[in-house]
Amino acid sequence: MQKMMKTRLARGLFVDRDIERLRQQLVKFQPLLSSRSTAGSLEEFDLATERLIGRVFGEASELLEAYEYAKLGEAASLVNLPEEAQESGVHDIAREALHQRKRVLESCVSELEAIRASKEGPNGSRGLSWARVADYMSHEVRSVHKDATIKEAGRLLQKWKVGSLLVDDNLRYIGIITDTDLSRKAVARGLDPMTTIVKACMSKPVVTIEDNEPITAAISLMKQKAIRHLAVTEDGTITGVLSVSDLLRAYSELAGLTLEAEADQEL
Repeated sequence: MQKMMKTRLARGLFVDRDIERLRQQLVKFQPLLSSRSTAGSLEEFDLATERLIGRVFGEASELLEAYEYAKLGEAASLVNLPEEAQESGVHDIAREALHQRKRVLESCVSELEAIRASKEGPNGSRGLSWARVADYMSHEVRSVHKDATIKEAGRLLQKWKVGSLLVDDNLRYIGIITDTDLSRKAVARGLDPMTTIVKACMSKPVVTIEDNEPITAAISLMKQKAIRHLAVTEDGTITGVLSVSDLLRAYSELAGLTLEAEADQEL
């Protein structure tokens, strides 16, 4: 049975990021249009571009097929030329194949921009229903070992300026410890931070949410579980963390507010 692959486009993820990455590919492509490019550098560029288009639009997408056709255009055209004309025509044919690649990349950007525009409200505004967990999560997974002391956990929270750490046993994540856990389960109970281990104060199991879920789903899950942090997964693998502070940032950005404006309102 063929494995079904979820593309980022189908899941509505990373539209802005993918637009930027495709634009970066166009920038990288400019030197390849010159005579200074080599076959090796072009081959590496093609591989990277095909991987990117495949991840965004799917391995069976028309845009990926178009890029592959553009890449093969030079060889196909040469086959159809008379032998005596191949040498004189190779330069023009090669440049046309390069320009075809560029046009496909530009089409990819245009396609994503159209998708982004269709999800925007008046004046380009975006509501919470549009925003996804992946747009606001932290992509850094900070962790501490289950047998570390809670003093070490507190030191790491302060060092990394985060509110939670995933707890691992060297093989997998088995729980999460937050600044709230340290205050309520350790300090309030008078536990010795030098001898009490993380496992004794951590929360378990790890509550997770997929990165393609809407922000509204994360809010509901946090409220339901009475927690302030969610581990974020991509196809079941933990790739980041979403916290209440991330949700506040989402509200702020989506409402068109700045943190400075909010601070002024509180004064």
